[in-house]
Amino acid sequence: MKNQNLPSWMKQLTGFAGVIGASALIGFPAWAHITSNTSVANATQTQQVAGNVKTAASPAPMAQAKDIVAIASGDAQFKTLTKALGAAGLVTTLQGKGPFTVFAPTDAAFAALPKGTLDDLLKPANKAKLTKILTYHVVPGSVLSTSLKSGDVTSVEKSPLKVVVSGGKVTVGGANVVKADIKASNGVIHVIDKVLMPPDAM
Repeated sequence: MKNQNLPSWMKQLTGFAGVIGASALIGFPAWAHITSNTSVANATQTQQVAGNVKTAASPAPMAQAKDIVAIASGDAQFKTLTKALGAAGLVTTLQGKGPFTVFAPTDAAFAALPKGTLDDLLKPANKAKLTKILTYHVVPGSVLSTSLKSGDVTSVEKSPLKVVVSGGKVTVGGANVVKADIKASNGVIHVIDKVLMPPDAM
């Protein structure tokens, strides 16, 4: 899985029909806590809006069978994210039925954190804080780019994430979506260029 040309994706995203807004997303169940033992059931699947939107290329049949963790761990740009999921004990959860929408920071996004921040977060003593940050990147349900609309959505961490769709660009919590709609068997991944921090995380 490789990054696609950003400008072409953004141009196509400009014309999509986003009919499911923040109010629909907020309707998903908000989870107070999520761990490797959490069983998520009955999460509402967001219906994909029909149209001619071109986003990430559809994975091959074999790739479609992979869950979110398998896709992330097999992509060189998500080495840090994969390591963080393991340290937080979220691997089993994100291998579960879901569905989940993950706004996934790249290794470059993690590297841009203040010096020492990542190493500190990966310490066992800071597992709760790391879990809080990572779950802030997850939204219940499978939310494709065709369903995104400007407004607030509720993350698994329970704090709101601000989505802005404007001028052919999409940002989530201030981070740019650089690749969208990487489909997994239990949800979808949107690649972002910044690590998102809950309001009270740091």
